[in-house]
Amino acid sequence: MTEKKTKLNLFDFTMIVVSLVIGMGIFRTPANVAHAVPSPFMFFFVWLAGGLVALCGALTYAEIGSRLPVTGAYYKIFSYCYHPSVAFAVNCIILVSNAASLAGVALIGAEYITKVIMPDAQNVQTIQIIIAILSILVFYGVNLLGLRMSAKTQSVLTIIKISMILLLIFPLFFVSGGQDLAPEIIQSDTTISAYLKAFGIGLVAVSFTYGGYQQTINFGGDVSRPNRNIPLGIFIGIFVIIALYLTINYAYVKVIGFNELKNAKGIAAIMASHVFGDAAGRILSVLLFLSVLAYVNVLLMSNPRVMYAMSEDRVLPRAFGEKNPRTNVLTTSLSVFAVICVLIVFFAKEFDEILSFTIFLDCIGMAFSAATIFILRKRTPVQEGDPEIYKMKLYPLLPLIFISAYIFVAISIAIDSPNTALTATGVLAVFLVIYFVTTYLTKKKLQ
Repeated sequence: MTEKKTKLNLFDFTMIVVSLVIGMGIFRTPANVAHAVPSPFMFFFVWLAGGLVALCGALTYAEIGSRLPVTGAYYKIFSYCYHPSVAFAVNCIILVSNAASLAGVALIGAEYITKVIMPDAQNVQTIQIIIAILSILVFYGVNLLGLRMSAKTQSVLTIIKISMILLLIFPLFFVSGGQDLAPEIIQSDTTISAYLKAFGIGLVAVSFTYGGYQQTINFGGDVSRPNRNIPLGIFIGIFVIIALYLTINYAYVKVIGFNELKNAKGIAAIMASHVFGDAAGRILSVLLFLSVLAYVNVLLMSNPRVMYAMSEDRVLPRAFGEKNPRTNVLTTSLSVFAVICVLIVFFAKEFDEILSFTIFLDCIGMAFSAATIFILRKRTPVQEGDPEIYKMKLYPLLPLIFISAYIFVAISIAIDSPNTALTATGVLAVFLVIYFVTTYLTKKKLQ
């Protein structure tokens, strides 16, 4: 098998971008956002703002990826631009966050499919745990077969996912009149601080739904023509995602109604039942489960590459960098990450409860990683018009907007859920301590 055949082309990479972002969030978080904000106007404004922030981030990471096109770049940029301890600690919390997200999303998918295949089951929770674990193990096996196999599988599942979103938009053409989208006002508190708080809480859920594209730079060493395909794949993917998110949220509000959306459960099934009846809800539950599988697969593809990069810098054992000589799969890293995900399934809580914890950890990683663009620009200077490195327009405005937005989200979480913020900060501190302790012990052994 030649190197060219093992590389990801533009279509493969674009599908990975879309899959990293579109998980189960868009079928769950609109209810969280509607519950947090006072009006349909602010609801759409938060989603649009989140999309613009994502675009700023995508452009920033496109340049970062083209300046450092290596496998596991999300770790490498921390190691290259900051101290190795920061690289180790931040990437460890991101790995934990991603594993928790994968476990939580797998459980949500299991909830949907259990209602279809075992509607009268007694031990529902046990069945859901088994299904979630089986989902992880199946795609662990797919990834063991090689990058091309997992990439082709990912493309098929992503097309199914996009088709399902389009299917949920379809009811717009069958609803006459629909719900009133006129803005409402906050009855109890109309101060600017109240609006800012509502915007911040809403942006937490939106950030989760738009997040994931930063992991695309982990594939820098696996993409053919990376200086062209990395930025172009991110551009296309993000624009597709923004268009889909805004349209499907318009469909939610128009068909279900803004006030009803605030406390809605299983909004995809509700959408289908409005037009096609209860049977459509069961069909969509199956499609939602397939969407979960796409998210499970893409995280199993991405995160082992971070472990590989960490092993190269010897902050993880060399075993994490071992590749299967036939399939080029990072066998040890993939296996360890899959085990972590399976273990978390047993301890994962409801989606709403782990949302703030996951996003607070992500805020730390996003702000620090995006800030590396300022360092990379100084260390990797290029001539104007150099085709080898992509340079974003409106620099440094775009990365500053992106970083400021995630700092704002972190502050919003700290104000709304201080215990969650303290716990997440404590996890980061623990990994920093682990790094310095292990480094000290290693040096002592060598003396």
